[in-house]
Amino acid sequence: MSAGVNVFESSVDSFGPAPRPSARTILVGVDGSDTAMRAAASAFGLARRQGARLVVTFVACHSFLAALSPAVASVFEHEATARLHAELTEQIRSFAEELDVPVTFVKAFGDPFTLLRESADQCQADMVVVGASQQAGHRFAGSVATRLIRSGHWPVLVVP
Repeated sequence: MSAGVNVFESSVDSFGPAPRPSARTILVGVDGSDTAMRAAASAFGLARRQGARLVVTFVACHSFLAALSPAVASVFEHEATARLHAELTEQIRSFAEELDVPVTFVKAFGDPFTLLRESADQCQADMVVVGASQQAGHRFAGSVATRLIRSGHWPVLVVP
């Protein structure tokens, strides 16, 4: 990895065929977790069957390690995020080409709920697909999926 690359900067890549002008748009949030990858697989299937465009949004965010040791955590997180982004990029590109689905792959940095909401609004998503949270604390604070559903902007499919 080159020293000038900042994995916490936003980027947008396109894969697969060009979308039809009248195509619906499905947005899916991915973070590398099992549930997020199942959500991505579901979203690819939906997009393929409906002839829709797929917007895959990867949100990078700092972990709790950053508060404990900012210098060490920063290096660790930068490398881990770069690896995860590279793996996701290759998987998404492969699926887009294999399934012939037009895909826009967005990488953003910040709060997952806020960035998924903004991304869905910006691309005028007809549906949002996310994986169910596996964190126990989300029962009290609310998961990203629950917060997206409560925002009421679009139908939200939560994949277990």
